[in-house]
Amino acid sequence: MPSTPTPPIAATSWTFAETYVAEDHVLAAARERADEVGVTAIGSGGGAALRFLASVLEARAVVEIGTGTGVSGLWLLRGMRPDGVLTTVDLEAEHQRLAREAFTEAGFAQQRVRTIPGSALDVLPRLTDAHYDIVFADGDKTEYTAYLTEALRLLRPGGVVVFDNALWHDKVADPAQRDEQTVAVRDLTRAVSEHEGLVPLLLPVGDGLLLAKKEWLPEDA
Repeated sequence: MPSTPTPPIAATSWTFAETYVAEDHVLAAARERADEVGVTAIGSGGGAALRFLASVLEARAVVEIGTGTGVSGLWLLRGMRPDGVLTTVDLEAEHQRLAREAFTEAGFAQQRVRTIPGSALDVLPRLTDAHYDIVFADGDKTEYTAYLTEALRLLRPGGVVVFDNALWHDKVADPAQRDEQTVAVRDLTRAVSEHEGLVPLLLPVGDGLLLAKKEWLPEDA
């Protein structure tokens, strides 16, 4: 007997879920700075998912592509181990300065965060292979598949890559939408789902959060 499709979640329930984990004044201030400089920060639902993931993995080393003003970085740091280090990359040095303000306001020591200005595809190849627990990408959508390639090298077995905006304003699921960014994100979701070495998950959180665990291979045991 065919299963009955689950009805779409109501807007009130979606809002309830998105705001279930409340943001404090430090996150609110970082989000205000993001609005001021024209940065779209990850939503509270996505941020809570990042913190949960970092906590479950007991993350010690995390790479973030797209520092912004520190909203996602704060969520990640709050889930990581007390000795964990966040390496965060962004083209805009001024945005990173604002992010460092947020990290200081939250009480994180300077050695907990390594900010690297520059293009992600220039910086990522310089980072250590198989060293990181999480790679979080919220950068140029047209580079997402390239970020995946770098993430597979950077992650330890059992590590997780996360992409924000995986639904890209409801365009990814609509085949009629063929702009460059939508096609790039759609290609990424396909590449992740078809990759034999990944365990994928697409969460309808915020603008979509795509996660994939790097599987343990026999030679990793």
